Amino acid sequence: MTTFEHFDGQPVTIPPSLRFRFATLVLAAGATCALAAISTAAPHDRAFNVDTQRALAADNGAGEDWVLHGRTFSEQRYSPLSSINTENVGALGLAWQLELGTDRGLEATPLMIDGTIFTTGSWSIVYAIDARTGKLKWRYDPKVPGATARDSCCDVVNRGLAVWQGIVLSATFDGRLTALDARTGTRLWEVNTVDRKFPYTITGAPRIVKGRVLIGNGGAEFGVRGYVSAYDISSGKLAWRFYTVPRDSEGPFERPELSTAVKTWDRSTTDWHDRGGGTVWDSMAYDPALDLVYVGTGNAPWTGAVPNPGEGDKLYTACVLALNPDTGKLVWYYQETPGDRWDFTSTQHIILADLNLGGTVRQVLMQAPKNGFFYILDRRTGELLSAEKYGIATWASRVDMKTGRPVMTEHARYWDGNSEKMLYPWVAGDHNWQPMSFSPRTGLVYIPAQQSWWIHSTRRVTHFDEQTPDFKSLKGNQPLLPTRGYLRAWDPVHSRTVWEAEIPTIGNGGTLVTGGDVVFQGTAEGNFNAYDARDGRLLKRIPTGTGIIAAPITYRLDGAQYVAIMAGFGGATLFMLDEQNPARRFENTGRLLVFKLNGGPVPLPPEKPHTDSTTRRFEVKATEAEVTHGIALYRLNCGRCHGMLTSKALLPDLRQLSDAKHQIFDQIVLGGILTPRGMASFADILKPQEVKDIQAALIFLRDHPDYGPGTEDPATLGLRPAY
Repeated sequence: MTTFEHFDGQPVTIPPSLRFRFATLVLAAGATCALAAISTAAPHDRAFNVDTQRALAADNGAGEDWVLHGRTFSEQRYSPLSSINTENVGALGLAWQLELGTDRGLEATPLMIDGTIFTTGSWSIVYAIDARTGKLKWRYDPKVPGATARDSCCDVVNRGLAVWQGIVLSATFDGRLTALDARTGTRLWEVNTVDRKFPYTITGAPRIVKGRVLIGNGGAEFGVRGYVSAYDISSGKLAWRFYTVPRDSEGPFERPELSTAVKTWDRSTTDWHDRGGGTVWDSMAYDPALDLVYVGTGNAPWTGAVPNPGEGDKLYTACVLALNPDTGKLVWYYQETPGDRWDFTSTQHIILADLNLGGTVRQVLMQAPKNGFFYILDRRTGELLSAEKYGIATWASRVDMKTGRPVMTEHARYWDGNSEKMLYPWVAGDHNWQPMSFSPRTGLVYIPAQQSWWIHSTRRVTHFDEQTPDFKSLKGNQPLLPTRGYLRAWDPVHSRTVWEAEIPTIGNGGTLVTGGDVVFQGTAEGNFNAYDARDGRLLKRIPTGTGIIAAPITYRLDGAQYVAIMAGFGGATLFMLDEQNPARRFENTGRLLVFKLNGGPVPLPPEKPHTDSTTRRFEVKATEAEVTHGIALYRLNCGRCHGMLTSKALLPDLRQLSDAKHQIFDQIVLGGILTPRGMASFADILKPQEVKDIQAALIFLRDHPDYGPGTEDPATLGLRPAY
């Protein structure tokens, strides 16, 4: 093996069998066009030869393969394929399926290139699969340490990868960027992209722009400092990095843009870990004509604390940024949620299109972020062209088109009087990360929308319980609407909903729209649906038995059109799957499902075995105060994975823990004996007595299933979250 040092101190390793190929890549980098240079690197048959020309052809209508994350640079997730259409989609059935050996969330958008499907699963595992038969060609496991699962807000998921000139680029949950040979899965190089002293994670898909790999990261909930990086595709060398928030109050600043940003933060603290956030954990898009990269940034940390007087807009959190792809220099920005204190990220899917607005065709960027407003920006200048509500949003009445700023309502300022407020949308937003799609045929954007409320508080852990004694006063004059999902067809030109299909569950999958005027979407309740893109008529429903949160793709091979989707529930909604959800009957068997006309039914996963909690008699002695303390500790440290005690999680419901697990409870929580499975030790956070209190609380809740927690006040108990 040959190893050399990355200039920021991270090792890059080249296997002996690939040294010649690597040397060819490095020498070729001096050519006039870096992308063209890479195409000469491989002496073999140039398989999986995705390049700028091929990507642009997809933007111009070539539709056989699915070569980029959003199919095209514009990320429209529209395919011109029309063999499957509104007239015959009723005959859609399963062509083949491949079980991936996981029961965690699957969020990836697969790629299909030259007859091979490339995709990723939980724990950042990479798969190459024969697109005709479903036979596994190769599998690459990056061996993500199980302990890193504790660093995640939202499951050990991965949203996809990139393929460029025969190289597969994938990011790992623990922060590495890896290049693999697309034919064999052999590793070419790998580089660490994060500071491992902090709880950074990567769940997003990399993008390739002008011979460079763009990747961000996550962890804003735990205070990490956000950034997006560009690495040379031939070597893994860092080309540039744009930090989204300043390091400290006084500098020095890595970029001049941060000297502007620091003025919008509370400057009474000098520790950037207290002013983190702004992570670039998902959306990106590239405009080759304007030569601009667009990224969405995440929330500022929202601790529920009363803001300091010096706190301002917190640039560049909750923003859309336009960057120069050669240097990373900021060209323009637009902040959708200034001073975000509600977890309203702007990391949701970005779509590029040309729209006729008021008689003028404009080059626009469209986004439906969490905060409930649908934004249209001029993608050359960042000018705000439109911002209208696509869902219910009571935190702001409108966006002022002169200033570009939201006009907040009385429901938004929950910190006034050290209080709490109920508002819409909830922290998962009117639309989360699940990709939307745009059809140039209908002119509509198809949004996987949802509605639910949230109580923001400076006093206690937020809860879901509508029976809270003061819930009515918190609600005020706002409507109390049912929590549910929608597939919403939005007209961006006229800012209106043209049609919507109601879905009983939230957290449903992303969308795909085709030249056959069909919109495809999977749902959390375990269905794969096909709708008429023009009027929303349900044309086909295929039960899968597995909740779906990912987005589908379509491709054509040997004259036949296929539709593919990853099925496996989890992610941000890991602990929010309603007990009545039909998918609850079945094991959460992660699979890649591929459909075609005249295919067969989808085999349902095995049903979950019945558990009888009355046979569990493990007991501990604890006082009422210790149980209350344990419930609060559980909600702060365990709930995001195991459920918030008013909901069920896909991971084990600890209220139903077996006697055998209770016998080794300390060994699990403090000793870390289940670390390889993702249950890390909490010995650095929890004291032995605190673990005993949590265990006592779980036993109490086992024996009192009707108990409705939600009013504990962690502040009075001196508690803090894990990070």
